[in-house]
Amino acid sequence: MVLIDKVRNLKKPIIGWEEWCAFPDLNLPAVKAKIDTGAKTSCLHADNLKVFQKDGKDYIRFEVHPIQKNRKITRICEAPIVDFRTVTSSNGEREKRYVINTTFKFGDQVFTSDLTLTTRYGMRFRMLLGKEALKAGGFLVDPAKSYRFGKNKNAKELYL
Repeated sequence: MVLIDKVRNLKKPIIGWEEWCAFPDLNLPAVKAKIDTGAKTSCLHADNLKVFQKDGKDYIRFEVHPIQKNRKITRICEAPIVDFRTVTSSNGEREKRYVINTTFKFGDQVFTSDLTLTTRYGMRFRMLLGKEALKAGGFLVDPAKSYRFGKNKNAKELYL
């Protein structure tokens, strides 16, 4: 009980094991995310990745299908490339991924963090929120809760 009282007094935002996230810089108002404390970097489902030059910098353009089980809704996003990393997935597979740095929004919590881009077809969530983003957002995780920042029953309508 003493430990729980200490945690409550930290005044840090508490995030559940699944949440709705927005990416204002990418024009993505709602993406369902699984909180993954075992992942270092967050990742977002992305298709048709294309590298291009803009103002002398490397950028990446990619498609996002932000709503699970719905390929009709598509957003074209672009962002500067900040890195190209080898990531080891939970099943032990290694993959080279482009990394961008972008703004995350959970309720009133807004922060920036790195985000890798990968194809997540067949996965339950379009996004995983990793430890770097949890730290950047100052979050504590309550694995027994979901949608601490509110449910988004009309996420599809935000894209129409």
